Amino acid sequence: MEQLGKRSGPAARLDTILRHLTPRTAPALTFIPTSAQVSAVQQPGRFRFTLDNGILTTEQRRFYEDNGYLLIRKLVSDEDIERFRKEFIRICKKEVRVPGAMIMKNEALRSQYGQTESVVNKVQDFQEDEELFRYCTLPQILKYVECFTGPNIMAMHTMLINKLPDSDKQTFLHPMHQDLHYFPFRPADRIVCSWTAMQRADENNGCLVVLPGTHTLPLKPHGYPEWEGKTNKLFHGILDYNEKSPKVHLVMEKGDTVFFHPLLIHGSGINKTSGFRKSISCHFASSDGHYIDVKNTTQAELEKELQEMVHKRYDMPALELKDIWTFRARVVQGERINL
Repeated sequence: MEQLGKRSGPAARLDTILRHLTPRTAPALTFIPTSAQVSAVQQPGRFRFTLDNGILTTEQRRFYEDNGYLLIRKLVSDEDIERFRKEFIRICKKEVRVPGAMIMKNEALRSQYGQTESVVNKVQDFQEDEELFRYCTLPQILKYVECFTGPNIMAMHTMLINKLPDSDKQTFLHPMHQDLHYFPFRPADRIVCSWTAMQRADENNGCLVVLPGTHTLPLKPHGYPEWEGKTNKLFHGILDYNEKSPKVHLVMEKGDTVFFHPLLIHGSGINKTSGFRKSISCHFASSDGHYIDVKNTTQAELEKELQEMVHKRYDMPALELKDIWTFRARVVQGERINL
């Protein structure tokens, strides 16, 4: 069994890329080519999207089954959130360097604000930062995650988002999308995102927006929206999205946490305030899931784009999408089986 919060090792070529980990033996992986366009397999019994482990009430399970998300109030303490905030500030100031993390910035603001939180809008893939990665191991988070993934849990994708004030250019508006578009692993029903508000999130500062019930739809084609001057790298959206679709704005207070399905259509608005809107999140998956080959699927263009980014940044040969995710994955509960 792999040690909690650690990994037995990614593909060796990824270790060479980042040069910050001692080479280790790669875990046994199960690669099952399948169509990325296929929705998750129906589970037997009354409930498809949740598991019966005594944590969720029947009403909560029914709500998630019908809507694809579940909001739990005050799940993460103010003390933990303050620790995460302070670590983010240290990363912004370059007092802490996180191997393998992608620090996304608004370079146009650097001359005005320097290296501060006024410039950095996202820290992605913080699995090597011990303080931030604590979020993915909090018992109160994993207690609920297990209701969706089962007992063997992998932390697959981590982000701390600092939505900057953006009332004019809408630089950080994320179009409506399905997270499964980015993931080369399945089954979708055993994947869940945990998204925690680090301060109040509402329509004014760009809270999450969801389309209830869309988690039952298949994965839709994604790409860059036709917004002149408003597109961001890898901020893909559903190509045939109907702007008139009924939406729910998830107004959340500090510490509130929403769990949602990877096929749920969602996004976030712009931050029309003068402050920031911070959140921390992780996508979890059952470790007995499997990787897929995204070639000849709607995810093929995403793989190509990521390959070009890796080649440009590290001057290395092209990697498959599943290689990148194998590198990111960490076991946080139970046993690492496939992912």
